[in-house]
Amino acid sequence: MKAAVLREVGKPLEIETVAIGTPGPREVLIRTKAAGVCHSDLHFVEGSYTHALPAVLGHESAGIVEAVGSEVRTVKVGDHVITCLNPYCGHCEVCLTGHMNLCISPETRRAKGDAPRLFKEDLNGGTGPMAQFLNLSSFAEMMLVHEHACVAIRKDMPFDRAALIGCSVMTGVGSVMHTSNVRPGETVAVIGCGGVGLATINGAAIAGAGRIIAIDRVPSKLALAKTFGATDVIDASAVDDVAKAVVELTAGGVHHSFEAIGLKATAEAAFKMLRRGGTANVIGMIPVGTKIELHGVDFLGERRIQGSYMGSNRFPVDMPRLVDFYMSGKLKLDELISRRIKLEDVNSAFDELKRGELARSVIVFD
Repeated sequence: MKAAVLREVGKPLEIETVAIGTPGPREVLIRTKAAGVCHSDLHFVEGSYTHALPAVLGHESAGIVEAVGSEVRTVKVGDHVITCLNPYCGHCEVCLTGHMNLCISPETRRAKGDAPRLFKEDLNGGTGPMAQFLNLSSFAEMMLVHEHACVAIRKDMPFDRAALIGCSVMTGVGSVMHTSNVRPGETVAVIGCGGVGLATINGAAIAGAGRIIAIDRVPSKLALAKTFGATDVIDASAVDDVAKAVVELTAGGVHHSFEAIGLKATAEAAFKMLRRGGTANVIGMIPVGTKIELHGVDFLGERRIQGSYMGSNRFPVDMPRLVDFYMSGKLKLDELISRRIKLEDVNSAFDELKRGELARSVIVFD
């Protein structure tokens, strides 16, 4: 199959022919129909986070089930599915206590010594393993995944929009509804209006937030944020102190803040803009080794700061519901897609992510 491979940090992805295995007992072979190009992929390309190389990147995707292993019970051949990068075992402590997004059980991956799911054939007839990225590797024409890394959805859902639910939308909406438990009438601030930030704004609107403040430095993204449900916008390039601006705008601070960029300064600002009893949620991927600084006295007001991983999802339940939200007009996905591209254009999508001008590029497969 054709796949986009990262061979060296800081270098463009290479389009190569990669071999893929056959499904094991609990595995599913999926024909990829669409894959979003996410900032998380860019973090690994740039080296902010490390991964075994060479690797086929991509982790936000949708497709059609081509084959299933002998013990697979959750999907069948022909199903349309959305993938999720956090497969779950279903019986460890975090799974049994309702936090399946935190499962790291090794049984959802092939055991050491087993044949790899992805591999490269060399000119001499030998093979070498190709690392699977975040349990998926969706910048490829096919994916071989554990059955608990995908969920079947209704077949009238367009694949390019379904793919977005697999990461950015689940992360943003889930952080609102699950991680921070936003309630009707509460105030929300979102720092960063990329794909995840816009989904967070949309989730806050669906949750019934009374006031939703969007914060970014790009005027076009702030304008887009209004279409997703933002009631107020702040151009961060036009104010000296974003947190102070939010506190003044809300006469005391917000109930919930969401940092959707992954920077030290914005994570600190998310905490500073809280009212007493408020919760700051860090959604963005802060580079490894970065430390954030907070004023200890602020904790006396019962302010909290917490992480959110993939929106604290229960994705087999959440993703089909998000599909229904889209089909009924509540969830905005059309507006998230800036352009549709081919696999060969993936590096140009990364260039656009670096410029911060567009919401989302989606790779569409034939």
